[in-house]
Amino acid sequence: MPTIRIILHGKAAADPRLRTAVEALRKNGRAVDVRVTWGPGDAARLTAEAVAEAAQDQIDCIVAGGGDGTINEVFAAAYTTGMPADCSLGILPLGTANDFAHAAGLPIKDLTAALRIAATAPRRSIDVGLVNGRPFVNLLSGGFGSRVTVETDPKLKQRLGGLAYAFTGISRFAELSENRGTFRAEDLSWNGQFLTVAIGNGRQAGGGIPLCPNALIDDGLLDLMILPAMDRAARLDAFSSLLNDGAQGIRAKLVTKRTPWIEYESEHDLNINLDGEPIVAKRFRVECRRGALLVRLGESALLSTVNLPGPDSNGLV
Repeated sequence: MPTIRIILHGKAAADPRLRTAVEALRKNGRAVDVRVTWGPGDAARLTAEAVAEAAQDQIDCIVAGGGDGTINEVFAAAYTTGMPADCSLGILPLGTANDFAHAAGLPIKDLTAALRIAATAPRRSIDVGLVNGRPFVNLLSGGFGSRVTVETDPKLKQRLGGLAYAFTGISRFAELSENRGTFRAEDLSWNGQFLTVAIGNGRQAGGGIPLCPNALIDDGLLDLMILPAMDRAARLDAFSSLLNDGAQGIRAKLVTKRTPWIEYESEHDLNINLDGEPIVAKRFRVECRRGALLVRLGESALLSTVNLPGPDSNGLV
């Protein structure tokens, strides 16, 4: 029987729950092995190696063990390398925020259950977003929100979890500045000043804030959310509502669009956070690649009802 390969972030290697989860699957007759990352680029390299072994029928599931950054790196490498049709991806949520895993219906606190889902759940095809050709699976944010995510102290995240992002945002609120740019999408052209922008394949970021609350990960579309500039008095109310209720809480103030592509350009740099990785850009194009990867996830509102499960590793539905 082919092996499950876990690509594990090095900081999570000492988590005792991981050993328990792996031993539980092995007792059920599944072969599981682990590769641990040591430095930048390791997750992508180890994923490419796993894909090559999958092409020889040695591996039937590649599991990203870590936070949102690790998931994005593994999934992006799998997409770029080219996954065989009989190999799928899975997730072991071992990060601080675990935004994508939360939205994907995975049991965050039960790694054994999460690994069983990666091994046995029906395979579903999901979309991949491309930023200037660079893959991502969850969400791109720009402006103030992306700065908060990047500037949050890792030690604070260890103590407070997802609440650390809210704490940092409130403490930096006086620094909240506007950006100016032009967005183009299918049947949309918008130019002006804005505080933050999100482009979602997934739904949430920043420790559980649903910036794109209606996004579907298998509909061939991206969800665009722009929060236009406003006077200083209104900013605090809008920011508080965003933290408490997500984009839904300030829906009347937003510019939103569901579209297969989005273009942005400006004369000034925009701080972008791409699933945990900071980027600075004056222009970019985001596209959606429908059904680009096969993944085993939990029961989730991210998945549409029209996306039927593929066969599992035993050829059963």
